[in-house]
Amino acid sequence: MDDEAAQPGAGISRGLVLLLALATGAAAANLYYAQPLLDTLAHDFGVSKGTGGLLVTVSQIGYGLGLAFVVPLGDLHERRRLITGTLLITTTALVVVAVSPSFVVFAAAIAIVGLSSVVAQVIVPMVSTLAADNERGRIVGTVMSGLLIGILLARTVSGLIAGLVGWRAVFWLAAVLMLVLCATLRRALPRIAPTTTTPYLGLLRSVLSLVASEPVLRQRMVLGALAFGCFSTLWTPLSYLLAGPPYHYGNATIGLFGLVGVAGAGAATLAGRLADRGRVKHTTTATVLIVLVSWAILAAGRHSLAALIIGIAVLDLGVQGLHISNQNAIYALVPEARSRLTTAYMVAYFLGGALFSALASAIYANDGWAGDCVLGALIAGAALIVWAASESATVRAARRRAAAASADS
Repeated sequence: MDDEAAQPGAGISRGLVLLLALATGAAAANLYYAQPLLDTLAHDFGVSKGTGGLLVTVSQIGYGLGLAFVVPLGDLHERRRLITGTLLITTTALVVVAVSPSFVVFAAAIAIVGLSSVVAQVIVPMVSTLAADNERGRIVGTVMSGLLIGILLARTVSGLIAGLVGWRAVFWLAAVLMLVLCATLRRALPRIAPTTTTPYLGLLRSVLSLVASEPVLRQRMVLGALAFGCFSTLWTPLSYLLAGPPYHYGNATIGLFGLVGVAGAGAATLAGRLADRGRVKHTTTATVLIVLVSWAILAAGRHSLAALIIGIAVLDLGVQGLHISNQNAIYALVPEARSRLTTAYMVAYFLGGALFSALASAIYANDGWAGDCVLGALIAGAALIVWAASESATVRAARRRAAAASADS
């Protein structure tokens, strides 16, 4: 452990990058362990499938609150201490989840797990700050690959463990993992000096100021909300589809579908490398189109396992690539405010996920898989319209500024 403050842009070792990729993946995974278990949890706690599906929404709302009120502290406080302290809170909440006697207790504890799991979003801007300019996109992409793989493998691990020894063991093991990571990061992380002395309430207000003053941030917030809306529209009702006819899969098999999405996580590293080459806009266009096309494939997945598997892989490829493009675009705006930029972007991102996961559960209850696929296609279409319209407005504004500068000269 280094007791001297690390210098911004000084670079970061590959070993530490891999450890932080593991940490972000493990932290983010806490939000998704319950997803393949929704049918089992609803049955065990004696609630309807629609009510059980709200567990995803509750955890994402908790995550959104953590993004709003915890992540900005990354600019204000020493981050090693902030990261390890937050991991201890996550550990405690996971223990409560594991011993929950009722649906209400489970939901309350999973909300705290969601709130404290924002430690992943404290790590990502920290990595961006430590990385050298010519490698920032690649390194952020590597860490985000870890985060995305953690999200996707969470379903597989959860389903397999629940199928073998019951769902409570899933959360006991998650608690142990958080505790081990807390101790490891306390030793491995350098001390990261704060980037501002602004009081906490002023820090929160400055997030709103950034949103008001940065059009690129607003654009990427909307795209992020719609991208994660597509992600949630797929994964929230998927366990119900796979548990019912014609598939009739158990928890372990349902969890294995998380492995399909891991292929899409490779898009994070590729998108990061393209960002280092200045191709963020091209990547954005391509990934939005990929997400839109994926819903046509997923629609056939109601009765075709092959179509379902291909559709999941394609959608995750597009969503993850778009997410990394968004992050690289916003981190270039105000380097000393990366935690606050992360707050603004990720609050929109996860509120979009929470909104559409709740909507997807309701639509699946009434209109089945076909209704959810229509919803996903509409969300992706909205993302394409937002991207095209906002980029056109940006180009027109740039031309007006260039014309005005030419006239003045």
